[in-house]
Amino acid sequence: MDIEDNLTLYFIELMVRLGLFTLVAVFAPFLGRRFPKLIWQGLKLTQLFVSLNAKQTYDNFIKSFQNLITITGTFLIIALALSLLIKYEDLYQFIGFFVYLILSVTLAWIALKITRQLIRRSVILVVQRWFGEVTEAVLIFETLIYVFIIILAGILFAIGLRLNITAIVASLGISGVAVAFGAQQTLSRLFGTLEIYLDRPYRPGEYIRINFNPYDEDAYGRIESIGLRSTKIRLIARNTIAVVPNSLMADKNIENVSRGKKIVAMLCLDFFKVLDSGERALVKQVVNQASQVFWGFDQASIHVQFCASDEQSGTRARIIFFISSADQSSLDLRKRLLELANSAIAHKLGAYNLKFNTPEPVVYIDSPMSL
Repeated sequence: MDIEDNLTLYFIELMVRLGLFTLVAVFAPFLGRRFPKLIWQGLKLTQLFVSLNAKQTYDNFIKSFQNLITITGTFLIIALALSLLIKYEDLYQFIGFFVYLILSVTLAWIALKITRQLIRRSVILVVQRWFGEVTEAVLIFETLIYVFIIILAGILFAIGLRLNITAIVASLGISGVAVAFGAQQTLSRLFGTLEIYLDRPYRPGEYIRINFNPYDEDAYGRIESIGLRSTKIRLIARNTIAVVPNSLMADKNIENVSRGKKIVAMLCLDFFKVLDSGERALVKQVVNQASQVFWGFDQASIHVQFCASDEQSGTRARIIFFISSADQSSLDLRKRLLELANSAIAHKLGAYNLKFNTPEPVVYIDSPMSL
């Protein structure tokens, strides 16, 4: 068989393959119209095995995208038929560029639309149920998913054209490193924002204590807002707004004052006689000494007030303790310690021959934490 015969067979095979591809491409739009119905049948079959409302799912996520799905189905069939021309690399690359470009764009567009619907209909409700409010974290989550979808569309386009993905990823990696160095501060703030939204160390309206300078005193303030780039804090006493990058906030030790539990415990002692100034000072000294033995009490917030007794001619001492803790179990333990402190107070006052009774048990009052 000579070269001329080989060329003849080559062109005959090319024409046959190209004819078959053209035939499939002509009928592809008719077949593409069947894709929405195939999805509907698939949803009806799926609801037999899982808890799924096929009609509601189709109406919410598929029905409004029927035209896009039809176009995608059409070019998916054409892309499958394009394998007939894979032997002819130049022709395959030329036709495949347009076919896979349209296929990638339509698939990405459908994925973006469906993702948007899912976030608007489901994710926002879940976030609101879990955290009580919808914040910019949803926007960050939505943006990351969009970027991921676009990357997948690019990979599909590269695979369709039989490009060397490893080389592309390597070149993108080098470019990514260069971009990362150039946008290091921006990326740092982005990851700081993600960390704050995931860990939730504070929320708008809460009071925090934080130190930005180890050689200066702590800063106290109320969280005004948490943005994509920074957190706004209204500083106590100054009444000014501090705009702090989220990357800096994520690296600091933050004391959330609002989430701490605080209880006011009030104990009344009715002495059988009127206490003079020296005896009143002695009672204060005994209370302070007894409370220092036990932890969990704010020493600066222990107050002893004296007034006339209601039931007899004597003096009533009203002792107020402020007990703070991070959780309920710790508060229960500190209540037990307060009982021991009261016993120590009674024992020491008895040693000074100051007799009294307690007209009522310790009264506990919830007190919000504030600065």
